[in-house]
Amino acid sequence: MTNENFILPILPPKQEIETIAILKQLSQSHRYLAELKGTSKTIPNESILINTLTLQEAKDSSEIENIITTHDELYKENIFIDSKNPASKEVFNYAQGLKLGFEIVRNEQLLLNKHILTIQKELLENNAGFRTQGGTKLVNSQGQTVYTPPQNATEVLDLMSNLEKFINDNEFSNLDPLIKMAIIHYQFESIHSFYDGNGRTGRIINILYLVLQGLLDIPILYLSRYITQNKAEYYQVLQDVRTKNDWEHLILYFLKSVEVTAIETIDLITNINNLMQDYKTEIQTKLPKIYSQDLINNLFRNPYTKIEFLEKELKVTRQTASTYLDKIAELGFLEKTKVGKSNYYINTRLIKVLMNE
Repeated sequence: MTNENFILPILPPKQEIETIAILKQLSQSHRYLAELKGTSKTIPNESILINTLTLQEAKDSSEIENIITTHDELYKENIFIDSKNPASKEVFNYAQGLKLGFEIVRNEQLLLNKHILTIQKELLENNAGFRTQGGTKLVNSQGQTVYTPPQNATEVLDLMSNLEKFINDNEFSNLDPLIKMAIIHYQFESIHSFYDGNGRTGRIINILYLVLQGLLDIPILYLSRYITQNKAEYYQVLQDVRTKNDWEHLILYFLKSVEVTAIETIDLITNINNLMQDYKTEIQTKLPKIYSQDLINNLFRNPYTKIEFLEKELKVTRQTASTYLDKIAELGFLEKTKVGKSNYYINTRLIKVLMNE
């Protein structure tokens, strides 16, 4: 169903949003989000979670757009092994855009339109900016138009200016931040301000908004997996706001996604932490002369590592770094593989944890 006469209103929504069902779910979502924030502090180096979980988020978010890559191709791309897979390059760009956005939000304590443009540029490797021409329509799998976003460049800019205020000015709306995240996502996707990459950019904004509001310290909430697993409902709740003014189901969908993915991410971080402790204990016992926390961090920052990484991070010679990695591989903690002329070392146990095997 489509509404030919629909004109996207500015924010905040005019109707009462905080229904009993929403408030009930809201307490659950906040509870697990707070638990996730605490659990993330158990990993000694935040870059481990930012690197590994950002790649997971990138993979799942891109999958929603039918950009499919394997974990193997993605991890190779992340350390610049030529994977020859255009999809893995797009997913890598997503991860880079998310990290860039996180640095902006952390440093500026704002998420402005100029920042969203910077993130989208990183994502798509172009400088097209906001749409200035009409003709954009959203179609379903049968090729039928389900929604026509604002066509006029001035209207796009006005709506994005209003959205920018809704994101950054807490006095503009006193709604709970998790409710606002859902509204922000709907509004951004409905404005459809870019020629391409709106879905991926919108999902990056979700995570960055939670960091901006202090609900997360680092961007690790894994919302895209939930959306991938509930894709039909995702598109339906967005459309139902346009056709039925049904905000409740949209907000409940996103609040539930926060609860479910927070629980999953708590388990994932716990499993990563347990595996790190196993490596730490075993390597400290069997290879005490080479053990250090920095070494363990290196093995967990990316499932693929190489001699140059260790050489740089531990400030050791190339020969020493090579010896360290070979000894660790001999004990079965890493799998040594050759690509071209270079040796790479794969933390296969970490990959299994990340893939939930």
